[in-house]
Amino acid sequence: MSKAETIARFENVSFEHSVNTPILEEVSFSLRRGAKLTLMGQNGAGKSTIFGLIRGTLQPESGTINIVKGVTIATARQVIPREEMDLTVREFFERCFTTKIYDIDPRIDDVLEIVHLKGHEKVHDKKIRSFSGGQQARLLLASALIQKPDLLLLDEPTNNLDKAGIAHLTDFLQNYSKTVIVISHDADFLNSFTQGVLYLDIHTHKVEQYVGNYSDVVSEISIRVEKENMKNAQLAKKIQAKKEQANQFAYKGGQMRLVAKRMRELAEDLEEDLVDVRKEDKTIRNFIIPAQPELSGEIITITSFGIMKHGKVCERKAEIKLKKKQHLLLRGPNGIGKSTLLEKIAHNQSEGTSITRGVRVGYYRQDFSTLNFEDTIYESLVSGMEASGDRLDDHRLRSTAASFLLSGAMINKKIGTLSEGQKGLVAFARLVLEKPGLLILDEPTNHINFRHLPVIAKALDMYEGAMILVSHVPEFVRQIRIDEEFDLDK
Repeated sequence: MSKAETIARFENVSFEHSVNTPILEEVSFSLRRGAKLTLMGQNGAGKSTIFGLIRGTLQPESGTINIVKGVTIATARQVIPREEMDLTVREFFERCFTTKIYDIDPRIDDVLEIVHLKGHEKVHDKKIRSFSGGQQARLLLASALIQKPDLLLLDEPTNNLDKAGIAHLTDFLQNYSKTVIVISHDADFLNSFTQGVLYLDIHTHKVEQYVGNYSDVVSEISIRVEKENMKNAQLAKKIQAKKEQANQFAYKGGQMRLVAKRMRELAEDLEEDLVDVRKEDKTIRNFIIPAQPELSGEIITITSFGIMKHGKVCERKAEIKLKKKQHLLLRGPNGIGKSTLLEKIAHNQSEGTSITRGVRVGYYRQDFSTLNFEDTIYESLVSGMEASGDRLDDHRLRSTAASFLLSGAMINKKIGTLSEGQKGLVAFARLVLEKPGLLILDEPTNHINFRHLPVIAKALDMYEGAMILVSHVPEFVRQIRIDEEFDLDK
């Protein structure tokens, strides 16, 4: 088979999540064998929906999706569902196949080597929940790779991966001979292997297909928008001039009214030439996370903590004291226990940690389990406002939601129906309303649109309470004032 062969095609595909909520409108594009593509679009545009349509878990309202017979498809999901957390590694991988695989253990060993997740001899019987967030991300990736599919769909595969993990994944994708589509907000990662881009426009509900890597396409779109804006500005001047002439001639009366009519017709013709400029993705507004008032003295003290080394918990000593306006960055490889430590600190369950009585803790967890998925956005933000002790202020609540692109039209949606990126924006909106004295953030860039990251970094940089941050994204961390760094592995 030729590498240029089309293995899948969307033809005039339309899809709605609910009545009057279009995601795709008569979308057409094709996928060629061996292509390595990025699927771009604003949070909530419907990127994961396209993956669902390709896999057949969703069906289009109209149009057709043609997949060449025999083409195998596998996807690396963003998160492991809660109902799979008590599966063993072997059971987890067995679920990837529709038939019994008799050599599953050596296959697991091979694929864990690829994703740089080497376990000890009993790894096959370990429970999924015993792995860290970063290790679970590698298991999700491995669950797709073990199938060796003709079409590999990766949804935010670098989330929770440390530097070594991202390097390993990049090397694999560069050498993978089959078709790959990746959803990611990591520009450097995408540029390393992408040959083309599918751009899902949240405003038109169309998919635009481009050749080139991520940066090439962003630049091409920016240049096109600039040219279209310049053309529209020139046309707008001509239209205004014709309308002013029409008004002058009409005022004179007589035969001049015919001239005025002609001027108006010319203006209307020019208006038809105006280009419908492609709207850029919106960016969240600048925001501040207010610190709990009347903070003084030491807010948190850490004298010891536990880490995972070679499958065992090891105690380490520390001398960490954070006061108001002090920011701590915690470092360490995947699997050492960063998320576990943050969770214990957030719930005041870490034996070597002391949080001053009365200090309110704001906790951003990477899997969004601090959010009640059955709550609506509105209900979730109400509980955040109540946590701060403030009285319900509907105007402030809705204004805060809108600044995070959580419009009035969607504020009554349940958290569980949102995209992962939108859940992240809800979590940040809650922090604004909670007014914490201690802010704990576990990988806050995961799932978030790259356009929002500088705004979030600025807000964290300006935060005046005590802050503990875990992030594997150096360019994000560089934008934030860090007063102290602590490597859990040293």
